[in-house]
Amino acid sequence: MIKLITLYDNIIGKLSLLDGLPALLFRLILAPVMIIAGYNKLAISGDTNGFFNQFLASDDVVQWFGNSDWGLGLPFPDLLAFLAGWSEFLGGWFLLIGLFTRLVSIPLMFTMVVAATTVHWHNGWFAIAPTNPQTSAAQVLDWLSVPGAKESLENSKEVQVRIGKIRSLVEEYGFEDYLYEKGKPSILNNGIEFSAIYFAMLLSLFFTGGGRFVSLDYWFKRGAYINSY
Repeated sequence: MIKLITLYDNIIGKLSLLDGLPALLFRLILAPVMIIAGYNKLAISGDTNGFFNQFLASDDVVQWFGNSDWGLGLPFPDLLAFLAGWSEFLGGWFLLIGLFTRLVSIPLMFTMVVAATTVHWHNGWFAIAPTNPQTSAAQVLDWLSVPGAKESLENSKEVQVRIGKIRSLVEEYGFEDYLYEKGKPSILNNGIEFSAIYFAMLLSLFFTGGGRFVSLDYWFKRGAYINSY
């Protein structure tokens, strides 16, 4: 038994040289998402007048942040949209190269919390509504008697009915091959799923950093350590 434990420890010790790979994969997944999300919040993504105006948040995004009737109804929408846009845009580029990884993860986590609680929360968990309650992750939560799980399973049945009607209409009126060429139809539930997953990934990067050998953070820290001797 001791030999097995020793062998296990030796294998894990050798694999630790690759422990930067998960952080690298997280960064490569998160970076494009954050970059384009931030870019589309800023005036540089569209037409704007004046050099300095293009560094501000887009007018439509500011209106969405501030309007309480059809938007988020947040205070100081100009400032918050500006901060959210640049945090995501610049933070995404920093994540891509692994620079200041822990630092930029903080405002990005905050934007994910805001997105989840103000935009997606009332839609539940799923980003895409599952159509089969038997294969839905909510089935496991229902076994554990988690509140809301049974309602989610019932919603899957309703989604299945509506998807069936959509497909029957397509079959009846034609263009089935064309309409399904890029994938089958689905119903956007717009829940917190993606925001929560991105938050968890950012939280992991906050604690682990950009990853050994695969980030500029590692090499700058290594260079500073060597130069100190």
